[in-house]
Order: sequence, then structure tokens, then C-alpha cells
Amino acid sequence: MGACVLVQAEPPSSVAVQRDAPGSRPDDGHFVPLRGSARFSSVYRNGSKSRRGPVVVFSMPSPSNQPEVGVVAGRRVGNAVARNTAKRRLREAARRAPLSGNRAYVMVASEAVVDVAFDDLVECISAAAASSEQETP
Repeated sequence: MGACVLVQAEPPSSVAVQRDAPGSRPDDGHFVPLRGSARFSSVYRNGSKSRRGPVVVFSMPSPSNQPEVGVVAGRRVGNAVARNTAKRRLREAARRAPLSGNRAYVMVASEAVVDVAFDDLVECISAAAASSEQETP
């Protein structure tokens, strides 16, 4: 039996790095998260709805200068791993899609979001968002 050997770790960097708050991302100009159940409910009740492929997009005007995006993946999508994968894919696809400012979006995943090609997912979100914007209540 070999003995455990204590390995000296590298010394910490002398340059202090400021970290973002937990769960925050740098302001890259794409969208801000839609927060609060009241905001989600408001977009569901008052927003226009459009389905393209595996995604349903609800949209309504918002006071924010940037698009606000909320993502939903219910149990129908699958287990917790599949739901989290679907939400991560929807968020990243929303970052790459051309979303309008001054709008709030709620994107609802179906079980196919996990398996569809990523470029197709971006196109579906773009088309659904554009369609829901034209049907503004």
C-alpha cells in the first residue's frame, strides 16, 4: 500500500479578480431574466402566444429597454436532468435569437427541445418571437 502524499497547491494569484454576484452574467445586451411569478403570470394571461416546433413563446410589451426572458420546462419534458437541459438550451438559444427590446417573453419547452438540433431551436425561437410580436394584444 502506498502512502498518501501531500501535494503543495499552487499559490493563489496575486491579482485579485472581482467576481459577479451568484447567478449573474455580465451585461451582454441580449436579455435580462424575467423574475417573479407575478410577471410570468402576467405574460401568460395578457401576452400573445405563438408555437414553432418544440417551443411555445408568450410575448407582451415590457417597460425594460432589453428583452426580458423567462423559461419554463414542466414535468412533461422529462426528469430533472432533461428539464434542466431543456432550460439551458432555451436560454442559450434565446441569447442567439434576435429578440426585440421592450418585450417580455416566456418560453415553454416541450420534450423535443432536448433532442432538436441547436440551430433549429434558435430558428424556432426567432420565428415564434417574431410571430407573437405581430399579434400584440
